[in-house]
Amino acid sequence: MTTGKVKSVHSESGYGYIATEDGTEYYFHRAGVKGPLQFDNLFGGERVKFEIEANREGPRAVDVTRA
Repeated sequence: MTTGKVKSVHSESGYGYIATEDGTEYYFHRAGVKGPLQFDNLFGGERVKFEIEANREGPRAVDVTRA
């Protein structure tokens, strides 16, 4: 698993971005957040861990949980 911090959350659209320590950013969707972490409670700055999945638009974070 990869770790990073939630950089931004666009709650009205259901997505956000996670930045890793090396500065790489990964898109994540509301459906990729796993409990007990809840998308609606993310505001940015939370430490998370996640898997990276290939997507037609580029790599994205899935199985996002609290680190």
